[in-house]
Amino acid sequence: MTDRKPTTCMRCAVGCGYRQRAGDGGDLVEVRGDDDHPTNGGETCSRGVRETVDPSGERLTQPLIRRGGTLRPTDWDTVLGTVSVRIIEALRNGNDNVAVLGSGQQTNEAAYALGKLARGGFGTRHYDANTTLCMASAVQAYMQAFGSDAPPPTYEDVPDAETHVIWGANPKIAHPVLYRRIADSASDDGGELIVVDPVESETAADADLHVRPEPGTDLALARAVLARAVDDDLVDREFVERHTEGFEAVVGSLPDVDVAAETAGVSVDRISELAAAFDARTLVYWGMGVNQSVQGTGAARSLIDLCLATGNLGPGSGPFSLTGQANSMGNRVCASKSSWPGYRPFGDTAHRKAIANAWDVPLSRLPDSSGPGFVRIIDELARDNVDVCWTVATNPAAGMPDANHVESALEDAFLIVQDAFRSDTVELADVVLPAATWGESEGTVMNMERRVSRVTAAREPPDGVRQDVDIIGAVADRIVPELFESTRLDPEALFDEVAALTRGTTADLSGISYGRLSEDLAVRWPASDETAEGGYRYYAGGSEDDGDAGGVGGAAAGVPDGDGPWSFPTDSGRARFSNASHGGIPEPIDEAYPLTLTTGRRPDAYNTGVRTRPDGDDESATAARMHPETIADNLRAFDRGETVIESRRSAVTVRVAPDADVPPGLVWLPVHNPATNRLTLSAADPDSAEPNLKQCAVALRAPDRTAAEIVGGSGQPNGTGSHP
Repeated sequence: MTDRKPTTCMRCAVGCGYRQRAGDGGDLVEVRGDDDHPTNGGETCSRGVRETVDPSGERLTQPLIRRGGTLRPTDWDTVLGTVSVRIIEALRNGNDNVAVLGSGQQTNEAAYALGKLARGGFGTRHYDANTTLCMASAVQAYMQAFGSDAPPPTYEDVPDAETHVIWGANPKIAHPVLYRRIADSASDDGGELIVVDPVESETAADADLHVRPEPGTDLALARAVLARAVDDDLVDREFVERHTEGFEAVVGSLPDVDVAAETAGVSVDRISELAAAFDARTLVYWGMGVNQSVQGTGAARSLIDLCLATGNLGPGSGPFSLTGQANSMGNRVCASKSSWPGYRPFGDTAHRKAIANAWDVPLSRLPDSSGPGFVRIIDELARDNVDVCWTVATNPAAGMPDANHVESALEDAFLIVQDAFRSDTVELADVVLPAATWGESEGTVMNMERRVSRVTAAREPPDGVRQDVDIIGAVADRIVPELFESTRLDPEALFDEVAALTRGTTADLSGISYGRLSEDLAVRWPASDETAEGGYRYYAGGSEDDGDAGGVGGAAAGVPDGDGPWSFPTDSGRARFSNASHGGIPEPIDEAYPLTLTTGRRPDAYNTGVRTRPDGDDESATAARMHPETIADNLRAFDRGETVIESRRSAVTVRVAPDADVPPGLVWLPVHNPATNRLTLSAADPDSAEPNLKQCAVALRAPDRTAAEIVGGSGQPNGTGSHP
């Protein structure tokens, strides 16, 4: 039995510290919360522990290569030789002829190495990560409003908030440890929990107030709430004048409250109650229900606008997006995806030169555009504009919208899949590179409040399996051997390299090291030296009334002094309002498709399911929740507890689960499911490139018992990846 080693849970982005131990046979036998960890203080959720110690799914334990239409075992030399030859051949026809798709489940070190190889080795624009499918709209909103990515608040602000507004998220299921803090704070005297969600989710069931907008209308609702706040004189005028710009323009663009209420399907009284909630110290949390929309950036910015207008920026208040994947933020900071390391602007010549010099590559090799985004890269594959696609810890065949289109596009390319478990995307692969998973990998991750912490290996990977950084290093050595100093990449050296590149940036990691993390366990950036740690972003403390750092938030609260405590990395030094307006949903219902499909997270599923395959047949993962009235109105479409859901793209057969928590006219299916995503559409937000996964029009019809219906495509469980 080994000693307990500190690590970080990789199930979600709360970033809980664990202690893990391997048995004499090498298997993980124990995982428990780390009482000393500053993120969770020993708290855990049962799913995080279970999925770490005993994941379901079929483990990949040897390289595979497709021969005669079948994936067959091979050795590493053969598979790496095949990969390198195909990539070299593709690059001869242009840098963009290779696509690389990473993941928010990679470590910082693996994400950095993959981005360095994609951008500095291949020089491709066609590089992105599945974080675009969940967080890109929030990222764009933060960048546009504050000049930098990441939420301003931290977990330390949760107990100090008086009102907690959870909008388009279900943290009781998705982020249980964080939700306990939210619920505890909301249950204090004077505390309040408000949930905005079309469905009576587990979180909504706990709410003091539940507001149920029509799917896809979050922007209209948020604008109506801001209009009501203006009408009811809830605006913190002094904060707005000292620290923001664009307020008068946004006021002039606000809709009539009655009209916006009708659009959102919410009563004017409910909008007034929502607006009144901001006349207190308020934290606003949001998730995929806001982000995964063609208006996701606008909706997220509108939530930020509500905080700015009512003075809810500062300790105990503010906008706080909830991240799903364990290392989504680390991918954004380190991976050279939409910005260079440390949020260096992608198109800025000076920053491109700095990166080229640090990597010792020609400036001309680095792309001057971050590329078209995950969804549109798939479109480029479908148009035969990309010959080779390499996916790492991601499962686009299951997790992306319009899955039939995605599957066809991936089949047309030479597909390299690097993952730990068998997935839908593996079934389409030409070669498979088996990777280490939780408890077998070394590196670091960043949680949603910017804390960096270690992940450690308590055991060796199975024979034939390699860590991500080793696979990336081996591929690089055969194609651009000068890019890395060694074939076997050292995670600590990679972290030191990326930390140095972030020095002086808004996401400064230069004061964080493996040595410091061994002592402190987790450190929040920006950290410019070995003793510094970031707190509330853009805020240095103090108020114009009495210098007290607390009490910020709400129109009646003290306002920080604009000459010192607040500093935003924008051209003006002020936070910026937006003037987005609701432009309609991309696929309204009609006579042919009279119902609305929406998606949400199941309590027992990890991302697309490759680690958490449910027992029994695959249809158990595709049960559709519907209100009994919806079922009664469509009785002819049901047979023996099943129905066929049709969209303009495909049709799937599902089991039916009557559920009064789902409004009439709405059909609920699990998110990131291959059956679900054969129905969803690939329309995307123009600012963030995030797809509209939360709303599309569908119809019901009876199953055809004489024909085989599509259920989950390849029959494999689905996921956006399975390993860090």
